[in-house]
Order: sequence, then structure tokens, then C-alpha cells
Amino acid sequence: MTSDKQSQQDKNFDFETGMKRLQEVVELLEAQELPLEKAVALFEEGMQLSKQCAKILDEAEKRIKMLLKDQETGDILEQDFDEQADINS
Repeated sequence: MTSDKQSQQDKNFDFETGMKRLQEVVELLEAQELPLEKAVALFEEGMQLSKQCAKILDEAEKRIKMLLKDQETGDILEQDFDEQADINS
């Protein structure tokens, strides 16, 4: 797969859809006796889905930290989301 094609695929990847498919892959691997080649192909797909989902989560975490960044000092104010909700209430 070319890097342009991979880049386009990454842009079209949706976290929720990826997680749903990953769950399906896990269930298939756990529930059935699959031929080795099919099991390996599903495992590879699952690893790729896991990698893509982790990348999206990392990017979301970075965006959230930037939003919480103290505007005066530039320090990141790391708080639990529940604490942040209490502060804004």
C-alpha cells in the first residue's frame, strides 16, 4: 500500500467504526475454529485497527491538553474530566 493511499485511509478512519470492527474481529477469533491463514489475517487486521484507534486517542488527548493549557503560564493543567466539570458548574 502506498503512503498516499495509507494517508487517505487514515483520514477516512472513524474511531467508533474501528472499535466496532475490532470487537467483531476479537469475537471471531475467540468463537470459531478458523483456518490458520484466516486467523492470521484477522489478527493482522485487529492489530492495524488497534494501532489506528490508539493514534486517534493520542491525538484527542493532545488536543484536550492544549485546551486545558494555562494561557498565562503555558503550563498544562492536567485534571480529571469530573474535576473540570465541577469547576465549570
